Amino acid sequence: MKTVKAKKLSMGQIFTDTGKVVPVTEVSFSQMPADLAAGSSVKVVGTSKGKGFAGVMKRHGFAGLPASHGASTKTRSPGSIGGRTTPGRVYKGKRMAGRMGGEQVTLRGLTVVEMDEEKKTVKLSGPVPGPRGSFFTLSYEPVEKTAEEAPQPAEEAEIKEEVKEEKVVEEKKEEKQNEG
Repeated sequence: MKTVKAKKLSMGQIFTDTGKVVPVTEVSFSQMPADLAAGSSVKVVGTSKGKGFAGVMKRHGFAGLPASHGASTKTRSPGSIGGRTTPGRVYKGKRMAGRMGGEQVTLRGLTVVEMDEEKKTVKLSGPVPGPRGSFFTLSYEPVEKTAEEAPQPAEEAEIKEEVKEEKVVEEKKEEKQNEG
């Protein structure tokens, strides 16, 4: 599995030929990976957006206390956090208010929808953790390209074109000689 560093550019949506809406995230690379192909499955590891200090209702989805029947100002409180004399402490791992977000998030099974080699960008199906402009790691299984699909230096490509042209010219000469 190969891992590269990428930057989140924006989020958007594209439409398939059947009219289905696909949410996508556009990401960029400093150097485009040569062995990444459209349709590849990727894993993304990034840091989620920080939300600051959050109460238990927002952070953990607690229901809170009733808004009437004498609850007064305790409606968004967590309720009881432990026993009294026994155990005489709060158990470790008790879900309480605190900082929310800003944690490492791993998403598996995203697919590469589109690739733009010139702009060095890729569109991934689904979300990528973090705000726009944040960096994350993208892991993928390299796809082996055949010799014809692999990018070639300009000089080699020109030489191969010249060789093909020469072969065509030679074949035409041979055909004329065979006819005459």
